[in-house]
Amino acid sequence: MATRKILHADCDCFYAAVEMRDDPSLGEAPLAVGGSRERRGVIATCNYAARAFGVRSAMPTAQALRLCPDLVLRAPDFERYRAVSREILALFHELTPRVEPLSLDEAYLDISAVTRFQGSATWMGQWLKAECLARTGITLSVGAAPNKFLAKVASDWDKPDGLWVVPPGAVEAFVAALPVNRLPGVGPATAGKLDALGIRRCDELRSLPREALIEQFGKFGQRLFELCRGQDEREVRPQRERKSVSVETTFPRDLPDLASCQAALPELVARLEARLARHGHPPPSHAFVKVRFDDFSLTTLEGSAPWDTLMTQAWARGGRPVRLLGVGVRLRPPEALRQLPLFDEAP
Repeated sequence: MATRKILHADCDCFYAAVEMRDDPSLGEAPLAVGGSRERRGVIATCNYAARAFGVRSAMPTAQALRLCPDLVLRAPDFERYRAVSREILALFHELTPRVEPLSLDEAYLDISAVTRFQGSATWMGQWLKAECLARTGITLSVGAAPNKFLAKVASDWDKPDGLWVVPPGAVEAFVAALPVNRLPGVGPATAGKLDALGIRRCDELRSLPREALIEQFGKFGQRLFELCRGQDEREVRPQRERKSVSVETTFPRDLPDLASCQAALPELVARLEARLARHGHPPPSHAFVKVRFDDFSLTTLEGSAPWDTLMTQAWARGGRPVRLLGVGVRLRPPEALRQLPLFDEAP
C-alpha cells in the first residue's frame, strides 16, 4: 500500500490571534479570551505572552488574573472567529478536498494524491502557512507525516508558526524518542501508571508485550501498542460524524441545592433544543446531564429518563452546591433511523 501523506494544520492561539489581528493596540500585551472573573469564567485560549506567566486554557479566570495581574481579558466573539475559520477552511480545500475539520482552528488534510508542488508535503505546508498569513493574518503551525497521529504531534513540535515534517524513513527514530505523555489518550493517570513501571519514552513502552499492555490498560493497551510504534490507520474523513450536542452554564453564584438545579433546567433544555434545530434536528439516542460541584468535582450521567430524573440522580452523587450545569444528547448513528421521543418527557 502506498504511503499516505497527512498534514495537521493548527492555528496558533486562534481566538487570541484574531483579537490581536483586529486590535493592533494590544501589541505584545498578555491577552486571554474567556469569561469574566465576576461570573467565574474560564480561559478559552491565551497568547504566548500570557502563557509565559503560566496562564493556560481551561484555567479559571480568577486564577489567570492572579498569575498575571496585567492580563488583558476579552470576551469571546464566536461569530467573528467562525468567519475567519471559514476562510481558512476554504484555503485548505484549495489544496485538497480531503479535509477533516476538528474544530474552528485545526484540521487534517490528506494530500496523498495531490500533485501540486511536485507532491512535496514540505512545500504544501509552506504554501498553506504563507497563504493563511497573507489572507487572514493568522499564523498556522503544520505537521506532515504518514498518518494522523504523527502529523498532529508534528504540528505541535515547533509552535508557534512551526512546520515539522516526519518523512517515512524518520518515523522509527522520531517515535522512539517521543515521551509517552505526547501520545493521544495518555493523561496524567496513565502517564503515572507508566512512570511507575519505569516507562517514560516510546522506546521503553515497546518493551512491554501487547498482552501486558492490554492487561494493564484494557482496550487502550492495544492502542498504546500501536502508537508507540508509530502506527495509526485512521483515514482522513471529510464528513466527520457529530456524536453529541450539548449546552452548559457556569453560574455567577453556586446553586445551593437540588431544587435550584431543577429550576435551571428548562432554560438549559430550551437552549439545547435551539442548538439541535441549528444542526438540522439530528436524532438523539439518549440524554445526559453534567454537574460540576463547588469543589470542582465533576459528574456526568447518561440515560433515557426525563431530565429532572437525570438531574436528581446526578446531583445526588455530590449532594453539594453546584457551579456548572450542562445538558446534552448523544446522537444516533446514521444507520439508526428511529428517533427516540426524548423531549416529550422534558420538563
